[in-house]
Amino acid sequence: MKINSTSSNPLLNGVAGGTRSDSASHAASGTGSGSRSAVDLSPAARHLAALNDSDADVRTEQVQQIRDALASGELKIDPSRIADGLLASVRDLLK
Repeated sequence: MKINSTSSNPLLNGVAGGTRSDSASHAASGTGSGSRSAVDLSPAARHLAALNDSDADVRTEQVQQIRDALASGELKIDPSRIADGLLASVRDLLK
């Protein structure tokens, strides 16, 4: 599932994509007259930007296989197993 950032902080807008708007760039550098600033991203920021690639979000072939299996009755959903997994996750988080 892809979650899009809707930050209201103008300094954070565009950071994940590795770019900043000219106005934010000029505001950050203190210049406002035609000069352009370059933004150098840290390796962590570049990694986060790569994770933002929409092609890697969903494996459509697997999604279709699961849909087909559900529709044909081959894949059975076990609610108690899902509940047990959720409870185990919560227990791990509370440790």
